[in-house]
Amino acid sequence: MKGVFVTGTDTGIGKTLVSAWLARNWGADYWKPIQTGAAEDSDSATVERLAPEVTIHPPSVVLQAPLSPYDAAKRERLRIDLSALQPPATARPLVVEGAGGVMVPINELALMVDLMARLQLPVVVVARSGLGTINHTLMTLEMLRRRHVPVLGVVMNGQRNPGNRQAIEHFGGTPVLAEIQPLLAVTASVLASLPPPAFSCPG
Repeated sequence: MKGVFVTGTDTGIGKTLVSAWLARNWGADYWKPIQTGAAEDSDSATVERLAPEVTIHPPSVVLQAPLSPYDAAKRERLRIDLSALQPPATARPLVVEGAGGVMVPINELALMVDLMARLQLPVVVVARSGLGTINHTLMTLEMLRRRHVPVLGVVMNGQRNPGNRQAIEHFGGTPVLAEIQPLLAVTASVLASLPPPAFSCPG
């Protein structure tokens, strides 16, 4: 399967923006296996708004509460089975967006990193550019390596911080693939104006 799995060092980190950016530029499809917080928002709908040319595959699991998949599923008396999270059939590359970060629980046994290991797509880690990002990003990279999940690199969101970038690349042994500067608005036209990724879709 050709494509990437987009994860983040935290929630609200910009994973959906980066997913839309990659899918639009690569001519890829988009799939979010688990959507939580559906009562308030939908990442699939956001990608459709930002990149209307992208084919959106519906989530396998939709949960209403803005909580971890495990807690949101418990509220609805459901259990998420990893084996049910099967990628959609497509001839195009696939951009898969996770829910939260690598250690977010999916059920009483599995974490988001277990889904990444199962899919075996290279991971793009989305991180903030500012204070605190070194610790969060290095811990995320360390956990991915422990689980033998391939890492493509890091995308940093926010005002450029050369020191933080250098620390992540040096101590994390991972390239920073792109730095997305603060946007005046998050719209389809603004997304289209961003430079395309300088790295190609793996697979």
